[in-house]
Amino acid sequence: MNTPGISREFSTGELLRFAAPSIVMMLFLSMYTIVDGFFISRYVGTAALSATNIVYPLIGFFLAVGIMFATGGSAVVASEMGRGEHQEASGHFTAVVLTAVAFSILAGVICLAFTDQVLAFLGAGADTWDHARQYITVLLCFMPMSMLQCLFQSFLVTAGRPGLGLGLTVGAGFANMVLDYVFIVPLGMGIAGAALATAIGYCIPALGGLRFFSRNRSGLRFIRPRWDFTVLLKSCANGASEMVTNLASSIITVIFNLILMAWIGTDGVAAITVIMYAQFLMVAFFMGFSIGVAPVFGFHYGAGNHQYLLRIRDHCIRFVLGASVVVCVVSFLSSGLIAVIFAPEGSLSAQLVNRGMRLFSLSFLFAGYNIFASALFTALSDGRTSALISFARTFFFILAGIWLMTTLLGLDGLWLAIPFAELVTAGLSFYMIRTRFLADAQKMDE
Repeated sequence: MNTPGISREFSTGELLRFAAPSIVMMLFLSMYTIVDGFFISRYVGTAALSATNIVYPLIGFFLAVGIMFATGGSAVVASEMGRGEHQEASGHFTAVVLTAVAFSILAGVICLAFTDQVLAFLGAGADTWDHARQYITVLLCFMPMSMLQCLFQSFLVTAGRPGLGLGLTVGAGFANMVLDYVFIVPLGMGIAGAALATAIGYCIPALGGLRFFSRNRSGLRFIRPRWDFTVLLKSCANGASEMVTNLASSIITVIFNLILMAWIGTDGVAAITVIMYAQFLMVAFFMGFSIGVAPVFGFHYGAGNHQYLLRIRDHCIRFVLGASVVVCVVSFLSSGLIAVIFAPEGSLSAQLVNRGMRLFSLSFLFAGYNIFASALFTALSDGRTSALISFARTFFFILAGIWLMTTLLGLDGLWLAIPFAELVTAGLSFYMIRTRFLADAQKMDE
């Protein structure tokens, strides 16, 4: 099996170029939700915009499972490729894909059967109920395609074809943008049109990935699945941190929604929705970089290239820290622009977004480092450490931050809860990288 894409030793510049398609790919993926939000807020209303945030935790659940299989399975497959176990890698890859798709079908059918109960649990009210129901019903019907898109984001990089993944995602992004306009504005389909545009966007990378892995003959491809449940469990364990991140994000979203609904009302939920859109876009940069370099770490970990791993780890950290400063400054300076894009100028929602985004932007100083640290341990098949970092960053320290910062600062403290969590987690990430990474690397020399 030919794996020149990840088997060679990269210089810093080459590594960044290799990761660039994944970065752009994640940025385009984040645009799905953002473009939906823009057209929904402008042409349907703030109640509909709030509805998308209310149902986000359910979408986040499916995304969490998809990312778990994608990142965890990719780490296992890349390590097998690094050891020269090419047939095993393709067999396990096929099994992971089939398992993930089967889960999405089963879970999607269950959620469709109990949609009203799910919406009640998520806190949908009278003004958001119909919007939320329309939006989630359409997306649930396309969850298998969403799952495939998520899987192929990682596995196309592992197969040494990040450019193909980028092309498919860019195509999906443009299709989503155009169809959002067509379905919502001229056709007047409302929030259901936004959901349908997103769903059609899912199909482009899903079908493109199916075609590639079905026809590929010189690398990672679909073959008869190898049903090794130990490998499936290992894939789930390796990807547990990414699953924890998204599940925790869904729970935190519910908590933010409930607090803001009680304090301010629909305008408050709309404001946190817009701020989360900005977070999707900014964090997508670091997620794309981490996804792009993870297979390189996984391959060379399997090949036992100890010194090279240490070298590229340090290069990646320097890049992430420098980019974090830039992202923080950009998000701070663009807070006013973000506010007026999604809400009428001078409205309560716009004022909340402007103030909240300026405080929230501090989180980007530390988020990139934490995301990379978690992805790094996933790539080295250390799912436990990766999950610890993710759980601390996306749940435990946020809960602590919400309690502490709101007690001290009120509403401003709510916007500062996530920056607080990222700062404290950065200390944990630094400790783990300085200790566990070195320990794992040293074992390869023994």
